[in-house]
Amino acid sequence: MSARRSALCDEDLTAAVGDLFTHDDRLRGIEVKGEADGGVVHLTGDVDDGADLARVREVIGRLAGVHAVWDRVRVGGREPVVLDLGCGDQPQYPTNLGVDLRRTGAVAVQADLSRALPFRDGCADRIFAVHVLEHLLDFLALVDECHRVLRPGGVLHVLTPWWRHVNAVADPTHVRMLDTQTVKGICARAGSPRRWSPLHVGNDGATVFADLTPVAADHEVPATRSARFFD
Repeated sequence: MSARRSALCDEDLTAAVGDLFTHDDRLRGIEVKGEADGGVVHLTGDVDDGADLARVREVIGRLAGVHAVWDRVRVGGREPVVLDLGCGDQPQYPTNLGVDLRRTGAVAVQADLSRALPFRDGCADRIFAVHVLEHLLDFLALVDECHRVLRPGGVLHVLTPWWRHVNAVADPTHVRMLDTQTVKGICARAGSPRRWSPLHVGNDGATVFADLTPVAADHEVPATRSARFFD
């Protein structure tokens, strides 16, 4: 997609999100705004409780052209605690808590992502793993750590090169290649007590996007939800 077409699609998607907040009874009155950038809808604002935010994500995530839904929304007046794994010198949002092996001005916590994360259970509301998993031989260990660290209702945001795009193989430090079907395997990994429900999973022809929320080991993700994203 050309840069001009991408910008126009984002403009149209932003307008569609605004229409939902204005005209959809499920969202009317919720003090949240959304702006699209590269097919990712970025939400800001305030909600009374997590159920309101979950409803916003669900409704907006059904719009055609949405690859992911990210937010900096305050819930009950509290700012979200957001970890940005492998952020380098450019976190996804300036207020994110940067985590990386290499010290930069954006890194608050130095940590080896191939080992256990240095955070207590259930301390984070969001975790970004943007162009991280493809660099790890055993990325499932990191995914399990994210499950442990997230609060109930928290979200793990994943971006990774699509295995069929040249970006997946152009970087010699990439040791794994992923597809949306890989995300399916992550969500329902046989024998693992750390399971995920997909909030949104997409592919724009170059990148795989996934928004995942942790669920209990005995939780069954509805077949209708899985069918939205996976074969």
